[in-house]
Amino acid sequence: MPKVLITGGSGFIGYFLAKRLLEDGFEVIGFDALTDYYDVTLKQRRQQMLLQHPGFRAVNERVEAEGVLATLVAEAQPDVIVHLAAQAGVRYSIDNPRSYVDSNLIGTFNLLEAVRKTPCNHLLIASTSSVYGANAKMPYAETDKADLPMSFYAATKKATEAMAHSYAHLYGLPITMFRFFTVYGPWGRPDMAHFKFTRAILEGEPIDIYNHGDMSRDFTYIDDLVAGIRGLIDAVPQRVCDPDEIEEGDSLSPVAPYRVVNIGNSAPVPLMEFIGAIESALEQEAQKNFMEMQPGDVPATWADGTLLSRLTGYEPQTTVQDGVAQFVAWYRDYYQV
Repeated sequence: MPKVLITGGSGFIGYFLAKRLLEDGFEVIGFDALTDYYDVTLKQRRQQMLLQHPGFRAVNERVEAEGVLATLVAEAQPDVIVHLAAQAGVRYSIDNPRSYVDSNLIGTFNLLEAVRKTPCNHLLIASTSSVYGANAKMPYAETDKADLPMSFYAATKKATEAMAHSYAHLYGLPITMFRFFTVYGPWGRPDMAHFKFTRAILEGEPIDIYNHGDMSRDFTYIDDLVAGIRGLIDAVPQRVCDPDEIEEGDSLSPVAPYRVVNIGNSAPVPLMEFIGAIESALEQEAQKNFMEMQPGDVPATWADGTLLSRLTGYEPQTTVQDGVAQFVAWYRDYYQV
């Protein structure tokens, strides 16, 4: 039975990925600090559900704690590691940048060192569409430059990509970085837009709409994201002898077994249309508070999904209307509203 270590295993994405892998017959170790960045009860509930499966083991520690990951990886010797643990959020990185240094930079360094000492078959690390920053060309392709981050969150994620590439080159570690595009769905983070909008509408409070609603996002439903990650686990990057062997559009490094892959819906949706889907699912109109653009935000995101499709054969299946309806149904059930 293959063994997978998931850091951030009780988080939104970590929970659904662990659930999918357990269903596929993997043994899963979920590593999570259960921090109070948002409601810890949500994380605890996710972990409790995973613990009902005999193939799941929970380890509650911080990725930035020195030596903890190295000891765990040496003891467990996982076949695959999926590194999801991170401090997320563009706006929070303005208020508390230190937490991004601790979780994203030091935590990722600790994991890279752990894998250097105890290599695995494939290390997959979460990045973000935010690294595309000020890029005006869309859709975003993995081979595009991503050197102009607009937030400190994006800067730390771009840094982890560079750190991972250096370890892939120096030590021959097969590493795939995947860039997420606005993931949403049941059991999500309360600081995410769909969660905040739903809560405010049900409570009769106005919702804040930035850039006066002139924004669009490549909203990606959680099941589609997890399917993409599942496919990438088997798409292990290989070092090439001749850079000319790399196919056009492939982000495979010419000097390391390292690749970057977008996981998005590849269909940007205007923010007002997304809000409309929430209003429709709730059968209630939102009070709208139109505001200026938030510092660090970008007006649009759009993933080029060609490489993901080529590597895994998978393309997203969930429309925004269906995904939002499933989230709202979960929200009403969970909060009894």
